[in-house]
Amino acid sequence: MPMPSSRKFFQARPQSNLLRRSIVLTLCFVIGIAGLLSFAVVVSRGRIGGGDKCNYSKPLSVSVVWDKSGGSTGGLVSDGDRKRHKVMGFVGIQTGFGSVGRRQSLRKTWMPSDHQGLQRLEEATGLAFRFIIGKTGDASKMAELRKEAAEYDDFLMLDIAEEYSKLPYKTLAFFKAAFALYDSEFYVKADDDIYLRPDRLSLLLAKERPHSQTYLGCMKKGPVFTDPKLKWYEPLGYMLGSEYFLHAYGPIYALSADVVASLVALRNNSFRMFSNEDVTIGAWMLAMNVNHEDNRQLCQTECTPTSIAVWDLPKCSGLCNPEKKMLELHQKESCANSPTLPAEEED
Repeated sequence: MPMPSSRKFFQARPQSNLLRRSIVLTLCFVIGIAGLLSFAVVVSRGRIGGGDKCNYSKPLSVSVVWDKSGGSTGGLVSDGDRKRHKVMGFVGIQTGFGSVGRRQSLRKTWMPSDHQGLQRLEEATGLAFRFIIGKTGDASKMAELRKEAAEYDDFLMLDIAEEYSKLPYKTLAFFKAAFALYDSEFYVKADDDIYLRPDRLSLLLAKERPHSQTYLGCMKKGPVFTDPKLKWYEPLGYMLGSEYFLHAYGPIYALSADVVASLVALRNNSFRMFSNEDVTIGAWMLAMNVNHEDNRQLCQTECTPTSIAVWDLPKCSGLCNPEKKMLELHQKESCANSPTLPAEEED
């Protein structure tokens, strides 16, 4: 008698458990969906929030991971999951650990030193500006950089050694980082020792162009032989009519979004790295068959109503004694306050 009763008991128990488990799972599913919807609302409000300033993000310092083999992994370490910030142009100002004085001169002249000023400049011109710097094993220098970044928050920091010999790698890392963070029509590489007019640069980048792949700069013809051991060959090369290729001067040049997208898609070490950064980029542009757009307003030695970038060509690769010269130029009416001529009035 006990056996049948026991058998009936064990047959009924799984059905009861199954029913209870189904109810629990259903409740958990409903609660989970509700939680996900609530989370989505909170996140969207957090991203969209900020009232009338929703279109402009606070400048953030980020780090781009650089792998040991010398190529960018494309991974980004930043504050949260950010969408690409939409701008017309992103200007990366290349700087180093020994350029604190240069950065201070820039912040006292054409580049605002506060978040609100940077935001107003972006609103007025469509251009975002950040200092671009790598890293060093010197703990004291890194501590000073972190202190400066915390004060101004106008850096984009790359996880690559900040060395002169690594400039081509740093430049490629910069373009990859900028492309990942900013949805921009042009990406501009600029040095920290030039005097720039952001309003005129904005007008230049906003022009209609028939080519989607554009390499914009003050162009020069440079030698194929970039090895320092072959520098003696250059005068002879000119006399013999050796083959030279066109590329932009290094202090400032711009690449269109399509060109940078192609660079980002490159596998590590796909193209050769030369000793000079401007020659390296120029060689890549030649290999990619992009359109070269020469603009002499990017390499003026004096401020004029049409000059975009001013530096001491050919005496120096930027301004000679830039910390002092930058401040002197900014005091001139022709540099800081001269009206910008319409395009049809330009030379």
